[in-house]
Amino acid sequence: MRKRAAKKRPLLPDPRFNDQLVTRFVNMMMWDGKKSVAFKVFYDAIDIVDSKKTDEEKTALEIWKDALSNVMPHVEVRSRRVGGATFQIPMQIRPDRKVSTAMKWLIGYSRKRNEKSMANRLAAEILAAAKEEGAAVKKRVDTHKMAEANKAFSHFRF
Repeated sequence: MRKRAAKKRPLLPDPRFNDQLVTRFVNMMMWDGKKSVAFKVFYDAIDIVDSKKTDEEKTALEIWKDALSNVMPHVEVRSRRVGGATFQIPMQIRPDRKVSTAMKWLIGYSRKRNEKSMANRLAAEILAAAKEEGAAVKKRVDTHKMAEANKAFSHFRF
């Protein structure tokens, strides 16, 4: 490596829940540097989750964290060329990559939903993911299936 690995910048915790994970999520959701808009969308979604939730002893933030952990993949396949053939090799994922992949999927599949506002879409996807259903959870299941199917090539690990 020519350059050093970039050092991690510390994130400021968000104003309402005082949580760095929320800030990270909002930063991923933000478009064109409009952070206040992204925060509004996230907080509105959390309020919608709070009003629609069925589990009374959990807060909306806990439901969001459950949803995030339900979407988190544990293994993924990476492509590797071995003697002219490309193999899909299942590999463990680093913890920080697990979290960012889960966030990316949750936001991506929220955007593809067809509710009226982004807050509604995000809330619906969070509630679905917390119940182990929805498109983002399906993506995780598919990723795990793919890794399982390619387990025979795991000795090619790099």
